[in-house]
Amino acid sequence: METFRWAYIGCGSIAEKTAKDILKGNHQITSVYGRNYEKACAFAEKHGAKAFKTAEEAILCDNVDAVYIATPHTSHLEYSITSLKNHKPVLCEKPIGININDVDKIMQCAKENKTYFCEAMWTWFSDVALTVKEWVQSGKIGEIEEIKINYSFPGVLKPKSSRVLTPETAGGALLDIGIYPITYCYNLLEYPNEITCNGTIKNGIDISEKITLKYDTAVCKFNVSLTTAREDCVIKGTKGKISLPLFHMASKAILKNNNGKEIFNGKTDYLTEFTLAAEEIRAGKTQSDYIPLSTTRDCMKIMDECRKQMHLKYPFE
Repeated sequence: METFRWAYIGCGSIAEKTAKDILKGNHQITSVYGRNYEKACAFAEKHGAKAFKTAEEAILCDNVDAVYIATPHTSHLEYSITSLKNHKPVLCEKPIGININDVDKIMQCAKENKTYFCEAMWTWFSDVALTVKEWVQSGKIGEIEEIKINYSFPGVLKPKSSRVLTPETAGGALLDIGIYPITYCYNLLEYPNEITCNGTIKNGIDISEKITLKYDTAVCKFNVSLTTAREDCVIKGTKGKISLPLFHMASKAILKNNNGKEIFNGKTDYLTEFTLAAEEIRAGKTQSDYIPLSTTRDCMKIMDECRKQMHLKYPFE
């Protein structure tokens, strides 16, 4: 692939991680914007880019093929709209907004400007997740009966100023990590018939929740938390099961059925995600085959319902 050039909006920890990974391939960071200009300059110098004092300048910089948005999700709407109105394709970190209204505004803008937009859900650009989906769709475990996912990390130990713990930046477990099991289940079973969520709210954010998605013949059960460290996924079917020690960044999936045991080893990385998105953009697509706009919208609807049941509102809503 010919070198693909990115404008980076945001230069925090996730931006550093993606930059380190994608620069191993045919990618270049051309321009950078961050709220802290000195920090943006340091990031730009480190990665061979140019820093700008406004997001629009970075987006409109010469030789930018697409925009990567890696800011707190409360600002995703603003930067996405600015990019799309200027006909710049967008890869935006998850979640792309705070609620369904944000998502609809972004999608309408992408449609009006006929410009590519994709949620940066690296899990579903991975050969591991795609192999799991193929196993399910080909009937290797029969009909899904139950999916159980535990996903937690000790976010409560972060500084109190962290975006993860701050209501003003829509912090909390659901939008930060709960989106992963929700999207995983959705990609295998689509939209549920019934959604149940019971959560614990502290200092204006959800620190944990138990979520259940019910289907005609299947149920998904998630435990999501900022208080512990655990990650695993088990998909049980009528003829077997699939297990993933890690699911959102999996390197291995294990299939067991009447034919025995099968192990798939692969990788979940940012370079694959950015390369596949770049290929879609170069192909003239306006949305991703890996994370279609309908998937992003439906998963936000599920999270909106979870927040409604938890009586969770952010200060700016």
